[in-house]
Amino acid sequence: MRLVRALSLAACAGLTLGASACDGSKPLIKRDEKPPQFPAADRPVAHIVSSRWSNEEARDRLNEASEVMNKAGIAKGMTVADIGAGEGYYTIRLAQRVGKTGRVLAEDIVAGVRDTLAERVAREDLENVSVRLGAPADPKLPPASFDRVLMVHMYHEIAQPYEFLWRMRPSLKPDGLVVVVDANRQTQNHGTPPALLRCEFEAVGYRQVAMTDMPSAGGYMATFQAVGPRPEPEAIKPCVLKD
Repeated sequence: MRLVRALSLAACAGLTLGASACDGSKPLIKRDEKPPQFPAADRPVAHIVSSRWSNEEARDRLNEASEVMNKAGIAKGMTVADIGAGEGYYTIRLAQRVGKTGRVLAEDIVAGVRDTLAERVAREDLENVSVRLGAPADPKLPPASFDRVLMVHMYHEIAQPYEFLWRMRPSLKPDGLVVVVDANRQTQNHGTPPALLRCEFEAVGYRQVAMTDMPSAGGYMATFQAVGPRPEPEAIKPCVLKD
């Protein structure tokens, strides 16, 4: 029963995040309407090779999660999304940080990984955590819900970054931030060059707030905020890689 609760919490009762999956509302896109067309990314995409970037003991010895959460300004009572949550390294620590008055939504696109994480959440009795299955081009987050959206060592695996970022934008609260942790190397080598990351975010209407080295997390941390109106998909200009 706990596993069922962990899997269904985000969809209906647990987060109270304004999700429309259970309220009988109509789909945003009618079947007879042409879906929006997004530009393709001019870069290689890294394959998902594991749900684990490194083992948790080694990461804690480097104080990784604490440093990232501190620099991201994550505090008690916040609502945070952990995108590409994997085995839950950040999910568990985020739950402790935001406390009973906060909420964590852990998302992954691999059903088996999602189920394993849901079992861990139920086993550790984390009542402030919900687990959700996302899609490769859509994290499927409820609108106007998150103070922070974390994307740790997974951005380079997104094959349709412009569509993903476009669909993610409405989930942020007015002062919400997207926090990206990645390595400074080419995307095919499981990293994202900071200039490319900034360009792709800016193409969808985000402004870079900060960029800082994060050795404990194996690279850097960048934060972004949505500014102005969300561009129409057809108006998004893709970034061009330079040698």
